[in-house]
Amino acid sequence: MSAATTGLPSAHIARRSAAAGRLKAAAAGQSYAAPAAVLLVVLLILIALRGPSMFTERGLTIAASVAAPLVLATMALTPVAIAGRGGIDLSIGPLMGFVNVTIVVWLIGNGVRNPVPVIAFALALALAVGFINGVLVAVVRLQPIIAALGGYLVLSGLATYVLPSASGSVPSWLSGMAGKTGSVPTAALILLGAFIVWTWVSRTALFRNIRMLGGDERAAYASTVAIRPAHIAAYCIAGLFAGLAALMLTAVIASGNASQGPTYTLTSVAALALGGVSLAGGRGGMLGAVLGALDIYCLNYVLDTFNFGVNAANVTQMFYGLVLVVALAISGATRLLLARRHLRAGEAR
Repeated sequence: MSAATTGLPSAHIARRSAAAGRLKAAAAGQSYAAPAAVLLVVLLILIALRGPSMFTERGLTIAASVAAPLVLATMALTPVAIAGRGGIDLSIGPLMGFVNVTIVVWLIGNGVRNPVPVIAFALALALAVGFINGVLVAVVRLQPIIAALGGYLVLSGLATYVLPSASGSVPSWLSGMAGKTGSVPTAALILLGAFIVWTWVSRTALFRNIRMLGGDERAAYASTVAIRPAHIAAYCIAGLFAGLAALMLTAVIASGNASQGPTYTLTSVAALALGGVSLAGGRGGMLGAVLGALDIYCLNYVLDTFNFGVNAANVTQMFYGLVLVVALAISGATRLLLARRHLRAGEAR
């Protein structure tokens, strides 16, 4: 339909078309989180049957604090994955461990216990590591997987060098992050704040450039998107969320432990994929990533209600893989159905 036949200026029609396109993209983005949302409901029903104590006030506080590092780690992976190039920052887990041990040894161990410098240090250190990773990928042009593996090994080694074995303690305000604020779990408030921050970030032109970059880098370049700054920004955002995840990890374990951080690497990647975030870039969002992380936590909780004895760890890994494959299959089928529906709608027009 032309501007002449509608009586509207072409610029107005273009704006309406662009707005319609954004609405369709947003709706499609939410659909990728649907399998994770359905799985979460199923798992919560199983928890109500197998382990209803989680729904008590104490149980919810423990659940929120234990799940928070995983949720934040998965949130940290999201912007890098959306930016494309197959970017999965495997160094997120070791970065959490490195920030954890440096807080305990370098700050708290030397008498720095005030929340302002501790929090600022954690976020600044993680941001700096994220910036370095971004530069390695965007400027030095290392393959993202190579940069991620290098970061994984370097940060794991540094964390172990700083603190070879678990030790130390944390001030009460930090351990209190795993407790309650009034009758509400403090971790839940922190997660809510992180999600609000992400919602604001996702509405900025910077994030639109990051998503466009992941969708089609050549098209983004043709649209005058600054490719390198957008890639670096994605890693910096990831670093900030990783720093917050490290703080929550420190609150939960109430000490320094270099071995704890790396355990979040594979589980957060699984949660990311489970939440429908495309590992190829450009598709998915933080809602799906958060739901995927909650699914992983709830699945682990359900499995813990069964007595698998010495095989518990193996059974847990097996179920992680099984649920992930099924969820990805459902997500793929959903994308195929949506593509066919859009194709039919286009042919009808």
